[in-house]
Amino acid sequence: MAGIPMPKWERKVRTFLCIFGFVLSIYALHVEFSKESNPSYRAMCDLGESVSCSKVFTSRWGRGFGLVEIFLGRDSALNQPNSVLGIIFYTLQMGLGLSLSKRAVLFLVLASWVSVAGSLYLASILAFVLGDFCMVCISTYIVNFALLFTNMRRRKAIEGEKEKSR
Repeated sequence: MAGIPMPKWERKVRTFLCIFGFVLSIYALHVEFSKESNPSYRAMCDLGESVSCSKVFTSRWGRGFGLVEIFLGRDSALNQPNSVLGIIFYTLQMGLGLSLSKRAVLFLVLASWVSVAGSLYLASILAFVLGDFCMVCISTYIVNFALLFTNMRRRKAIEGEKEKSR
């Protein structure tokens, strides 16, 4: 689909969302490692007993969505911090977002749906299991929903261009 240019708004929005999501993920990883190496570490996002991002990041659900541990064990190499998955996700969203190919758009949309499903799952754990409010977590959920919206707009534009060319 080389005939359809990428709108400037999309490039700017995607760049902002991916960089913001990447920075949030790096910060989450920093908080988790800092808390594990120094239990008295207090993160900037730890504002109180029920408003604590470090409590969330160091919980069972902060690694492998709390699911990898159940099936493969806590020490499995696949039981990585969720923030590592975020770093990979935002890097792929940024890189593939530069492509106008139909396959890239399909992957972007599918990956976004998976990230939104993961966000809904983790938000429910946050609210109903941990009883916590994590500003970093909520921010990543918002970024994931915004990326889904952006990717759906891209998909619609490419499909609309395909219809015009028939």
